[in-house]
Amino acid sequence: VGKTSLMNQYVNKKFSNQYKATIGADFLTKEVMVEDRLVTMQLTQTTFRSLDSWRDEFLIQASPRDPEHFPFVVIGNKIDLENRAVSAKRAQGWCHTKGEIPYFETSAKEAINVEQAFQTVAKNALAQETEVELYNEFPDQIKITSDQNKPREGCGC
Repeated sequence: VGKTSLMNQYVNKKFSNQYKATIGADFLTKEVMVEDRLVTMQLTQTTFRSLDSWRDEFLIQASPRDPEHFPFVVIGNKIDLENRAVSAKRAQGWCHTKGEIPYFETSAKEAINVEQAFQTVAKNALAQETEVELYNEFPDQIKITSDQNKPREGCGC
């Protein structure tokens, strides 16, 4: 019980222990409305141990325009359980070394930080998309240089 529970808690505000294992599917995609815009979110399940290689491979395969600022968010789920696989300090340290990636500890079961985590994902993605749209609105650059050294014709007034 992980990705599906997390997404179900975010979208439907419900938790269930009765999910079938999503064998063979290591990611879940869902479209949600955020700030009157349709956002496609993709949750990928990976172990903390393989997070580095997964991130690197994702950036190679997706080849985003600005890989250093791609809006990743790391979510540590199941904080309601006693035994932790990864400490918050270790996860936060990893996120810090990768350019301050936002990190959330959540519990789909207890509905802790689920809304905040997904809203951050969506807002970061929308902010980056808006930057790209603004950047693409400008035509090719026009070089403005001084013509002071050029001989002038006519009156020098």
